[in-house]
Amino acid sequence: MSSSDRTARAWLWVACAVGLVHAAASAYWAAGGEWLLDTVGQWAVDLRSSQPVAAAWGLAGIALAKAVAALVPVAVERGRLRPARVWRALCWAGGAGLVVYGGVNVVVSNAVLLTAEPGSYDRAAMVGHAWLWDPLFLLWGAALLASLWLSRSVERGRTTTSGTPAP
Repeated sequence: MSSSDRTARAWLWVACAVGLVHAAASAYWAAGGEWLLDTVGQWAVDLRSSQPVAAAWGLAGIALAKAVAALVPVAVERGRLRPARVWRALCWAGGAGLVVYGGVNVVVSNAVLLTAEPGSYDRAAMVGHAWLWDPLFLLWGAALLASLWLSRSVERGRTTTSGTPAP
């Protein structure tokens, strides 16, 4: 395995781990946990209080979607999803979406924290988005894109890092 393949695989596992951290938080909230829920927004706390079953099902769906999004690139790299070219294209789109979403929200949330009048916004949610959840989305997407970029020659004909022929 080449150095580039090892580095691509390392970034893939970073992306997977960060995505699973995001999924675990949503699953924890779906199961009734409240720690850090206010960092998502007061709306989430209010929804949890007023409609606990709907909130639990919604959060469970979000957790499942995040977990699938974190695990699909690993399955593609290991040759478990075909056609790999289609799945890699979806991973590229997902990674780019995560970088844009996380990056924009990090900038906007930090701008609000720096410029808005205290009390004119939900501080816990703004801090959560500026310093925790959206940086994690940004890292998830950046790590996935780094992995895809470093493994792009695999897509053009070499074997994958697991030894299976690239489609």
